[in-house]
Amino acid sequence: MACHAAALLQQHPPPPSPRSLQHSAACASSRRASSWGAARLVRSHLGSPSGASARAARVSSPRCSYYSAAGESPAEALRRVLESPGAHQAPACYDALSARLVGRAGFKVCFTSGFSISAARLGLPDVGLISYGEMIDQGRLITEAASIPVIGDADNGYGNCMNVKRTVKGFIKAGFAGIILEDQVSPKACGHTQGRKVVSREEAIMHIKAAVDARKESGSDIVIVARTDSRQALSLDEALWRVRAFADAGADVLFIDALASREEMQAFCAVSPGVPKMANMLEGGGKTPILSPAELEETGYKLIAYPLSLIGVSMRAMEDALIAIKGGRIPPPGSLPSFEEIKDTLGFNSYYEEEKRYVVTPAQSSSYRSSCYDNTSETRSPGDAKSRTETPQEPVIDILPQLYDPGSTGGRGPSTGMWSRTLRLRITGRDGVQKIDARIPAGFLEGMTKIIPGLAGANIMERLRNAPIDAENPQNGQILLDFEDAMGDRIQVFIE
Repeated sequence: MACHAAALLQQHPPPPSPRSLQHSAACASSRRASSWGAARLVRSHLGSPSGASARAARVSSPRCSYYSAAGESPAEALRRVLESPGAHQAPACYDALSARLVGRAGFKVCFTSGFSISAARLGLPDVGLISYGEMIDQGRLITEAASIPVIGDADNGYGNCMNVKRTVKGFIKAGFAGIILEDQVSPKACGHTQGRKVVSREEAIMHIKAAVDARKESGSDIVIVARTDSRQALSLDEALWRVRAFADAGADVLFIDALASREEMQAFCAVSPGVPKMANMLEGGGKTPILSPAELEETGYKLIAYPLSLIGVSMRAMEDALIAIKGGRIPPPGSLPSFEEIKDTLGFNSYYEEEKRYVVTPAQSSSYRSSCYDNTSETRSPGDAKSRTETPQEPVIDILPQLYDPGSTGGRGPSTGMWSRTLRLRITGRDGVQKIDARIPAGFLEGMTKIIPGLAGANIMERLRNAPIDAENPQNGQILLDFEDAMGDRIQVFIE
């Protein structure tokens, strides 16, 4: 691995001068769309899994309607976005609700922010405290709720090259369309903050190669976004060298964090013109100039990240709401959606509509009970018996002769003793609708005690003899059971 890294180092000459970089930026804009498509075609033949293997390993989010209708995997949907015209905005989400809101707002892609997830999940700063397992767990919830492709923030891969491979495979299984890998040392620091340090060139390149290998081994086409923090840690020249090497190692999207001027952004977009670039518009005072989507597209960017908007406004909104509540008020209507709007956003109405497909009406219950009773009590004609014998059926073990033997001693018969009484089962729903009201001869229980004298430690016949009379409705007879199940239905068993 070290030898290959050295070879890659020799392939890249020192970075060009600022004047030549400006000239390259001016010439690159006319080539971007066609070169990205050509580069994708080359990678599809040389570095991507076959169509069959990719389909076999496809991981689709259950709710991602953006690509499920077309039979696409998350990665395929993201690649379709990258190949479409224009620069695409990608707000950062940090939980399932924020991911759903991004999709509802009409964006084509979003990404997870380690900064925001660390804040929302741990209430802690993004300084390398959150773990791989926590990010995977949060990511899985996000991709399940999202309706668009999601790019996951994987920090620095959580270790060496073997850790990077495990991270990539974990993000694929979690349903991510893309993964962002950076070249910081551990513990990492948040972008645009102090104290950032990066690994060596060789190690940074090997991390990207490990990610590409993990993608191939998984039969996936997950989009690899290679990020370098060397602009602030070392220099612009170093950052430009690294992203060019990342592209040659197989990265699909390039990202230099904390570029400090328009000129630096133009110089970045001139590097490896066939590979899409990602811009980071850090809201509220980062090092990178905040440009409009049109300006960023003109510069040469394909993806535009907004990392703090959702977590930032959420924090401010919660603070304002708490101030209002502490003052004896509730948040004003303009800052608080109605309860109906909240329910609609969370899917209550869709849930209620789908639930109606499975509601059992009283008429259906009555019809089912009648059908069951008729099937067990009606007299069969010889023709019916013949047709039944001609139809292959599973073997049936008949234990009724053991339960009731008309010829046995003791004077028991269908009209004597327990056989003259009825076991009644009544189930009433929590809405008051009667679901079941069925009767069977109580003598079956008496016969069952001959086979199982004690059921679950209880003597059935003793319970039958000692069952109290229903005080509220004496006509119901003796109460054997009366309880509510976990669904809130009332289950009653009487001896009549």
